[in-house]
Amino acid sequence: MRCVSFRRAVRGAAVCCLLLQGFIQPLQAESTALHGIAMYGAPALPPDFVSLPYADPTAPKGGRLVEGATGGFDSLNPFILKGTAPWQLRFLAYETLMARNWDEPFSLYGLLAESVRVAEDRSWVEFTLRPEARFSDGSPVTVEDVIWSFETLGTVGHPRYLGFANQTDSITQTGPRSLRIAFTTADRELALIAGLRPILKKAQWEGRDFTASTINDIPIGSAPYVVDDYEQGRFVTLRRNPDYWGRDLPIRRGTNNLDEIRIEYYGDTSVMFEAFKAGAVTVWRETNAEDWETRFVFDAVRRGDVILSEIAHERPTGMTGFVLNAARPHLSDWRVREALLLAFNFPYINGTVTGGRQPRITSYFSNSELGLRPGPATGPVRDLLAPFAASLPPGALEGISLPQGDASERNRTDLRRAAALLDEAGWRVQDGRLVDTRGAPFVLDVLLRQGDRANLAVIEIYAGALQRLGITARIRPVDNAQYAEAEAAQDFDMMPFRRDLSLSPGNEQRLYWGSAGAGTPGTRNVMGMRDPAADAMIDQMLTTDSREAFIAATRALDRVLMAGRYVIPVWTTNVDRIAHARQLKFPENTPIYGDRIGWMPDVWWYEERAE
Repeated sequence: MRCVSFRRAVRGAAVCCLLLQGFIQPLQAESTALHGIAMYGAPALPPDFVSLPYADPTAPKGGRLVEGATGGFDSLNPFILKGTAPWQLRFLAYETLMARNWDEPFSLYGLLAESVRVAEDRSWVEFTLRPEARFSDGSPVTVEDVIWSFETLGTVGHPRYLGFANQTDSITQTGPRSLRIAFTTADRELALIAGLRPILKKAQWEGRDFTASTINDIPIGSAPYVVDDYEQGRFVTLRRNPDYWGRDLPIRRGTNNLDEIRIEYYGDTSVMFEAFKAGAVTVWRETNAEDWETRFVFDAVRRGDVILSEIAHERPTGMTGFVLNAARPHLSDWRVREALLLAFNFPYINGTVTGGRQPRITSYFSNSELGLRPGPATGPVRDLLAPFAASLPPGALEGISLPQGDASERNRTDLRRAAALLDEAGWRVQDGRLVDTRGAPFVLDVLLRQGDRANLAVIEIYAGALQRLGITARIRPVDNAQYAEAEAAQDFDMMPFRRDLSLSPGNEQRLYWGSAGAGTPGTRNVMGMRDPAADAMIDQMLTTDSREAFIAATRALDRVLMAGRYVIPVWTTNVDRIAHARQLKFPENTPIYGDRIGWMPDVWWYEERAE
């Protein structure tokens, strides 16, 4: 048996294996091999389920889907920090031990693994691989591949994988097709996260530096799609593998129906939309309600060649807006961030950009039971926050709401409040410019992608309000590679921001808001927040075995995030809007998560119109 430890020296691994060999059978006897696992309780689908509830197992195979993207790419390895890879690759071309049902808050079912065992206290999880699991080159997926993947991604992979590795004590082979992962911390979600780590082929990288791969070094996966063709920065074509090993699994029935998925890159969204109107792109996700009503009136829509579909969902709003980098000295004071929030006149901007058709996001978990409740914190939420009362920004305990704004452009009331807060924070207007005590002017460096016309329109309106406060907004449009580099280095004051949040938030919250990630290159904590209250709420979310206590901790975290004034929220919607070629179909039943990864293009199919 093989044992790999992230926490001990190599010679300690031998001792680990000997100990586990002696105790493995008694431990296994305490748990049962399961077809699935849930964050709380039992998974909804029974062991003999036929297919996912939102997939059609009779869906035809064939056809193609063309998705547009802006910017470019210089890598086809989505598992390392170097370069920019198409984000879709890690979901379409690679598989994990288990797979999600997007009609539940958080449950997993066997994919590469045929079964899962877990300790009662979730201190370890054990997976047994399917004997038929194969990589795209036909070679079997082995325990050695799984251990190598966990070890490699957890040490030299993209930073998104490092947090899990830091909480892993050991990975031990327990049989010809089984392995056990033991954890160092109490965290109910770790067993599920382990099931969602991508599995790569070890032999491909023997004697090679995984982190130094070029665009020609495409990791071998086991998923239904493989990279068939590409031209750097212009397109990537994924082809359905006719020899895909798992096509008859219940978790796969009715999914991965398209023969070809192509990702076309364009210089900006306007050019990409014209390509969609001409049929060169066959699917378009629209987030702007005004554009949905006014832009989709072209000939292809009138003829019925393009269908407009609205997909309802029950997920949290997440956070969309403009993030402020609190690690920058001039943005470290909550009063300054509140002033910038006050200067963002949402009613006027929303009316100008979306026609006022979309409501504002009110918190990170709004539109769900996980979101904060209006007014002062009460009950368990207040009890969780009380130990941090002295350090919490105003509003966390008392209740916080966003500025009301003004439908007029001037927004004098909020700008007066903003000016007063800036004055309290030590800023003064001198010769029409806002300056600090040393006379240095307040300049807001706004990072944007080239061709991002939608966000540019918003920032140009916002810049006028900032100018009335004496603040200069320096808009910095850069290409895709420069944007990724600046984001990774936190080289910005403000940038567009989006965090999708689930009905079962977990360890990703540490990546998004945890103090440990602040200042780390490539961190997801791009606002640079360091808040012990947020860290404590995340810990509580991950360790409690009560759904009620979990909800309280999430609502408390929501309060801490909103009180920190790290993001200027914009608009949201309770439907997903997709315009698509008439040949592209999807099942009538849609998951509670709506249009998210795992639904489109996963359960869609191509079907010509019947004559």
